[in-house]
Amino acid sequence: MVVLLGVGFVAGLVTALSPCVLPVLPIVLAGGASGRKPLRIIAGLIGSFTVFTLGAAWLLGLLGLPQDLLRNGAIGLLFLVAATLLFPQIGDLAARPLERLARRPSGDLGGGFLLGVSLGLVFVPCAGPVLAAITVLAANHRVGGQAIALTLAYALGAAVPLLAIATVGRSAAGRLRSRATLVRAVSGVAIGAAAATIALGGDRHLQTLVPGYTDFFQRHVEASHSAAERLQKLTGSHPVTARATTPATTDTSGLPDYGPAPDFTGITTWLNSPPLTLGRLRGKVVLIDFWTYSCINCLRTLPHVKAWAANYGPDGLVVVGVHTPEFAFEHVVSNVRANARRLGVRYPVAVDNAYGTWNAWGNEYWPAEYLIDRRGHVREAHFGEGEYATTETSIRMLLSARSRLPATSHIADSTPTEALTPETYLGFARIERYAGSKLAPGRAHAYTLPVQLGPDELAYGGRWTVGPERIVAGAGARIRLHYTARDVYVVLGGRGRMQILVDGAAAGSIRVDGDRLYTAVHRAASGEHLLELRLTPGVQAYSFTFG
Repeated sequence: MVVLLGVGFVAGLVTALSPCVLPVLPIVLAGGASGRKPLRIIAGLIGSFTVFTLGAAWLLGLLGLPQDLLRNGAIGLLFLVAATLLFPQIGDLAARPLERLARRPSGDLGGGFLLGVSLGLVFVPCAGPVLAAITVLAANHRVGGQAIALTLAYALGAAVPLLAIATVGRSAAGRLRSRATLVRAVSGVAIGAAAATIALGGDRHLQTLVPGYTDFFQRHVEASHSAAERLQKLTGSHPVTARATTPATTDTSGLPDYGPAPDFTGITTWLNSPPLTLGRLRGKVVLIDFWTYSCINCLRTLPHVKAWAANYGPDGLVVVGVHTPEFAFEHVVSNVRANARRLGVRYPVAVDNAYGTWNAWGNEYWPAEYLIDRRGHVREAHFGEGEYATTETSIRMLLSARSRLPATSHIADSTPTEALTPETYLGFARIERYAGSKLAPGRAHAYTLPVQLGPDELAYGGRWTVGPERIVAGAGARIRLHYTARDVYVVLGGRGRMQILVDGAAAGSIRVDGDRLYTAVHRAASGEHLLELRLTPGVQAYSFTFG
């Protein structure tokens, strides 16, 4: 654990020297220059970053509050600090409630601690393996002593350069005592301007303008083999493909041997089959396919998986689809059953709502295919689309020792090879490339479409209720998206209609009759277009995917 804490500390140190820290530097510098104690600023930052990184999502979820509530409150506190510096009378009024508790001079507003607390809530470090591990532990409610210690080590590392900057600000202000009033005013303007930049999303734009000059150090510290092993141990993640391979002596396939396959875990419902175990399947070649019914990448893979099940089933291949949900509606077994039937999935499907089998395999992808030989050993893994011929060749090699096999399947590989707009989520928890009016999470709100959108950007128009993973249409609801693709798919729910416009021209409409994937656009060739969807009230939208 000592080594991991050292890695966490250095990772935090590197983070504080990276472009990600640029938006908070003016606040730290001005905070020190305005007379606030640097140590108190940094103590507040370390405390709030540690506590809220590990527990904010759980607490807000428990209370049913928007996930950005604390961050918005912190931005408001930054504006209050700026106001107290520009207008001392406001400082006197704001500090009075604290005087009896902290016995601090009026106008000091917590001696810098509250400023540090607000910084801990708006400080967004560059994500690396250490921060990712901390996030995984928090998301799975596995916050123990080690997780807290690692988070503190990371925060302390990030605090060292920031403490030096705050000290420089305080030292510079000390040499300008004769102009203390001017220094306070300049500090107030700096903190207010930085807070406004963060509130308007300008901090992300600023960070992307500066090259990632600390990437080299990050790769050689927290992404090293030694650090990766310790982080996997902490999170409990054990990908089967991370095992050391051993030469296979029972066949001549040349495939690696990753050892015994994990069994099906936490499966409460089986479709198209009685409950299965890998023990019962011993002597068969097994293909495990992790999928969900609304994932377009999974659906493009599905024809190949179905063909392998049909083509090689008589010769000893068993395909098992492990349906691990991505969205809330995918937890509903009746939805999984109906869509498996609609998609023509006749092989066994394990409904993995609690992620038991997903975690047992250490899986991280939709889709993911794992091949298991007749002895029950994992012999191959493939993540994402494509390379179907390679997978089929491996299937044939594992079967060929006992079987006279049919001809290979001839299904065209529809995996896109051209540039495509990335998968685009619509709920506030995972939204990216949003360029519309400010989001109002968790409540009905009227949105205004911008004049234009950049590549891959989207915006809302009309009335929407924006939840963590979906948006619900109100009066005049519209989605506008600047995309590059041939086909556009959208996951919808509820009942109603969706009118489609491409480049301003009507392109049809779709009746929405349930929670599933709908094809919004299908064209002969890929291109760059402006899509607008107009949805009737009550229709729910989750995400876009492209082909």
